[in-house]
Amino acid sequence: MTGAAVNRIAAAIDSATEIGDPVTEPVGVRKPRLLIEHCDPDRTVAALRDILSSAGGLYDRGVPVRLATDQLQGGAVAQVITPDSLVRIAHATCRPFVWKEQRDGTIMEKNARLPRSLAVMYLDWRGEWHLPPLNGIASAPVLAADGAIHCAEGYDHASGLWRENVPALAGLVPDRPTRGDAIAALRLIRESFKTFCFADARTVRDEATGIEFVDTSMPPGQDESGFIAALLTAVCRPSLHLAPAILIHAAPMSGAGAGKGLLARCISIIAFGREPHAVTSGSTAEELEKRISAELMEGSPVLFLDNLNNKAFKSDLLASAITERPARVRVLGRSQMVQLNASALVILTGNGLSVSEDLARRFIAIELDPKTEDPESRTFRTDIRADVTKHRVELLGALLTIWRWGRMNEDLGAGKPLGSFEQWCRWVRDPLLALGCQDPVDRVKEAKARDGRRQAVSEFFVAWWYRYQDRPVPIRDLDDEVRRIIDPQGRGRQFVSSLLEKLDGTRMSGFILTRQPAAGKWGVATYALATTDEQQTHRDHGGHRMDEAPRADAEGPMPPMPPMPSGAREETALHDPGRPQWKARV
Repeated sequence: MTGAAVNRIAAAIDSATEIGDPVTEPVGVRKPRLLIEHCDPDRTVAALRDILSSAGGLYDRGVPVRLATDQLQGGAVAQVITPDSLVRIAHATCRPFVWKEQRDGTIMEKNARLPRSLAVMYLDWRGEWHLPPLNGIASAPVLAADGAIHCAEGYDHASGLWRENVPALAGLVPDRPTRGDAIAALRLIRESFKTFCFADARTVRDEATGIEFVDTSMPPGQDESGFIAALLTAVCRPSLHLAPAILIHAAPMSGAGAGKGLLARCISIIAFGREPHAVTSGSTAEELEKRISAELMEGSPVLFLDNLNNKAFKSDLLASAITERPARVRVLGRSQMVQLNASALVILTGNGLSVSEDLARRFIAIELDPKTEDPESRTFRTDIRADVTKHRVELLGALLTIWRWGRMNEDLGAGKPLGSFEQWCRWVRDPLLALGCQDPVDRVKEAKARDGRRQAVSEFFVAWWYRYQDRPVPIRDLDDEVRRIIDPQGRGRQFVSSLLEKLDGTRMSGFILTRQPAAGKWGVATYALATTDEQQTHRDHGGHRMDEAPRADAEGPMPPMPPMPSGAREETALHDPGRPQWKARV
């Protein structure tokens, strides 16, 4: 390009005039201009970044996203921006153009298409998008620690939430609720849901329909208390940094039709003004993780996993999303992990469902028991879903009355501690305890007791202690009866060795398992149990004498005798003086 051409370009830009093709923008609308510089793509991408961040409509959710309306869900969801969709958004927001020299030497400004390669560069420019963070989508008011309730709609910069369809609560929540106001609000909630078959609730019989319903004149039981805590958790969830998930379960087979999914939908209607869409677990654990990741990326207020029947459910991704913020999730369709601030309420439902491993302490458990073989045959006078939808604002006001009363009376006393959820305890659990509800944290121990893997490890520790007490033992010398508890399929010594390495330091049933690494090139690692009140003495086997037999007067709890399939043989093995004993290896 000649020097004269360059001068004409500079003059045209300075005078803000356009040469060449007529502008195609609508009358009265002037889009910002984006110069496509193929030789300097960094300048084009930076200019595109500035235009998109100023225009609004895009948000940072680990990757750029836009808010899209989902008609089936009845609200907005977060849609991940792809290169092709970014090209469309760029042309809707600005007017890309290039300079083109004509045969006569004149310079013409030509409309151009944004190259897809530049869209890819923009999306890969992580951390430089200058977009506001999107932590979730909510239709519940944003709550403050001082008891303030904010019902405005749109993007909230303080919380990073997009708020839509937030009901007006003027006059429904007292400025300074009294204890009487909170008790009346709790009574309204209980009366509205008394037809649900909470397993341990005291009930009365409706002679007209033959259906038993909760006796609200009595204090709420553990399951009804768990439901009320779950309902208030849902209302507060967008404003809580972390919150436990909800587990609604019933008996295998006969629990079908007990109302688990209906209860989950009622919770979502009150808190978020829309029903959740159910997600099944899929055929594999990998498929489940993909579905959870995709649901979390959408930013919906509820993650609802339904029909998890006869499972000991576990998911490392879900465990992280519940107790970590931000959590790392994989973007669907990409080998890319992103940081995600997830504010979704997690609900699991199923018959014969329990939670395993680390999930046990992360859930509020609610058990339903219809006390009939055919729960679906029951008849009710009203449609609870329609009633909840109709009276959503009134029920939401009652729940926020309880919450505000708790916020303005922080000396109510505290229940049992629950790690990672201290804010939830103060906002949700403690006010309900003060009003006579039971502590849902009590169910954590029960959930751990139901965990099949914990039961197997507990049985293994008990059998080990009965056989060896606190002696260090190499894996090859493990008795077959003890070994079969953790390796019932006989997968071999390598499997047992790998499992015991993972269990090093595990505390269970009053014991702790410790590992002593191999000494020297030809040594072998040994494992030993110690009672938890003696862990300092036995840490790394430091207090053991390797040449002495187990002490008959050993202190610590004496566990019950484990099952003995071949009692006579075991008895002989324990008392046969000719049986080889463990010896130290140099």
